[in-house]
Formats: sequence, structure tokens, C-alpha cells
Amino acid sequence: MLYALTLFYAALLGLVLLALSINVVRLRRRHKVGVGAGEHRDLELAVRAHGNFCEYVPFALLLLLILESTTVVPAVALHLLGSALLIGRILHGFFGLNRSHGATPGRFVGTLLTWLMILVAALFGLGLAVGNWIGLAVSAG
Repeated sequence: MLYALTLFYAALLGLVLLALSINVVRLRRRHKVGVGAGEHRDLELAVRAHGNFCEYVPFALLLLLILESTTVVPAVALHLLGSALLIGRILHGFFGLNRSHGATPGRFVGTLLTWLMILVAALFGLGLAVGNWIGLAVSAG
């Protein structure tokens, strides 16, 4: 079965990952740094923006995929979750952490959207799992 909705967001997020990766490579070449960030603040921020993306996105996509596979969660809810993750990661990576170590609107809103996506997806998942255990019908897609 093709999980087109999750595939759509995974593909878009893959492009975001590539953009964050290219930024790290560009800065490593500019500063002639092979590993780590040296003493270069801009490179350190780019490395953390990339790393933070890699820390959150795989698990969030897994939640989205499992929710889509149940066929119980409406497509509009899945799109809201996927959009929140995508927008959150773009804001965090390009308009937040890549610009400052401190608080920025992009970092705050990006983190908030990512955490809300994971929270809502996790609560949906818990509800479906518990409902299945107590005998409520859940389609396995």
C-alpha cells in the first residue's frame, strides 16, 4: 500500500534536509573545517539546525505513517499534522536556529509547531491503541 500522504511530507522534508545539509557543507568549505564547528559560530548554528532536524523528523514521520496506516484518522487531520511539522522545521531551521543561539520567533514557533505535531499525533496514537485494546474497532489499513 502506498501511504501517499506521509510520502508527500517525507519527500518535502527530505528537500529541507538537503538544504540544511548543503548549508553545513558550504560553511565547512568556507571555514576549512572537516569535523565539528571549530570556532565558527555560523557553522555551529548550521550544524545544530541540521542535527535538530535529524533528531525530530524521523520520529514525527513515523507517527504520521502509523496514523495514516490505520485509515481511521481523517486525511485533513493528517495534512494538518504534516503541514505543522513541515512549517515548523522550516521556521526552526532557516529562520530560527540558523540565525541565532538565542530565542528568535522562527525558533520559538518552529519548535512549538513541531512539539504540537508530535503531541497531537502521540495522543491520536494512544487513543487508537487503547481503543483497540478495549475492543473498539480500528482498521489496520
